[in-house]
Amino acid sequence: MLSKGGNLRALVFVAMMGALGNALFIVSQTIFAWGQVALDLSHIGTLMAAIYGGPLMGLLAGVLVGIGPGIYFGYLTPTGGLGFLGFLALPIGKAMAGVTAGALAKRLGIGKRRGASLMAILAVVLGYVPECIFTIFFFWALEMAWLLVFILPKAWLEIVFMGFYMGALVGNEGFSNFVKQYFLMKPQKPQKISRS
Repeated sequence: MLSKGGNLRALVFVAMMGALGNALFIVSQTIFAWGQVALDLSHIGTLMAAIYGGPLMGLLAGVLVGIGPGIYFGYLTPTGGLGFLGFLALPIGKAMAGVTAGALAKRLGIGKRRGASLMAILAVVLGYVPECIFTIFFFWALEMAWLLVFILPKAWLEIVFMGFYMGALVGNEGFSNFVKQYFLMKPQKPQKISRS
């Protein structure tokens, strides 16, 4: 999806989506937190990079978006945290969702056919499956599988919500064109006007 010369713009876009995801995570742990439960919308940054930029950008944004949650759940959680393994696992899981959603978006031809909004929802929801499986194995290996009863239903509700959000963004032609024009396509050189 990237054109020659668009690499710097793409990196800026990935960095912006990483920053957006971490900002949304911080907001979720402060404003959207009800006791031990928080509405985590940090994957929006991952998913925007994946849907608009493809699997590589989804992977990179996922790693960046996972840094904040990795630090928080690895070391800063009031209940003790998951330690270094948590710090590593969260970016890996988010990267898995990003690369999968990006690959599905590319395969489904989102933005090139009718029904792009529904295809975006499908890509987001199915794109979460590898991260979900990874999460199950991770907590199982740590002998903390009982936490999955709380983690997975909340995660799936968040993913479905973010799927509809991404569907709305993809369906907005003005927003989609803005992202493609300013971040993902090679800038056009002004054409010389020939004088005859």
